Amino acid sequence: MSYQPNDPYLVPQTAPATLSLPRRRMRDTAQGTSVPAGAVTGPQDQQATELALRYELLQRLGVPTAASQEFDELARDMATQAGFLYGFVNLFLEEQTFVGLHQPPADSGYVIVGRTMSRDHGWCPEVVARKKALPLHDVHASPRFSGNHVVDAVGIRSYFGAPLIHDSGTLLGTVGIIDPEKRPLSEARRVRDIVINTGAQVMDRIAHAPVR
Repeated sequence: MSYQPNDPYLVPQTAPATLSLPRRRMRDTAQGTSVPAGAVTGPQDQQATELALRYELLQRLGVPTAASQEFDELARDMATQAGFLYGFVNLFLEEQTFVGLHQPPADSGYVIVGRTMSRDHGWCPEVVARKKALPLHDVHASPRFSGNHVVDAVGIRSYFGAPLIHDSGTLLGTVGIIDPEKRPLSEARRVRDIVINTGAQVMDRIAHAPVR
């Protein structure tokens, strides 16, 4: 039976409207894009190459690129363990695509987000670039991370994310949690470990077989 999650854009009129975060059009990147070896000449070409590799690997492993109940549950468990309002399993495709998503109920008064976001918004792009976990117990503690669209759009104060890296070395995306409350520095290690462990669980689910 296929999974048909509740449409995050269909919420009661008394609930806050779903926030569709701004998106940046990705040029020269499309599903199934084939990039010849040695043709990378700049950042956009490199991004297109990485995107093509992701799609190829996801197709080989049979990983869905749409909402998944299994990934939603992992996102929920991760957020619940950490005590965060939002959790996600995020594939870096033409846009950041939340195949797993947990967030407050539509009538909670908190911002309700959709399943996609521009590739250059939020803190997951930093996780992708560094290829290791990023714990931000208070995003305002560092000017580098406080000036972010998501801070104002969703009102986020804390973020913890970790990369999803296949054994082949291909980076597929991230897992992460966000919350409007900052967290004590003393909790950072525990929360970081929850996110890293969830990332390992996600990879166990989607990378159980070697790439053919």
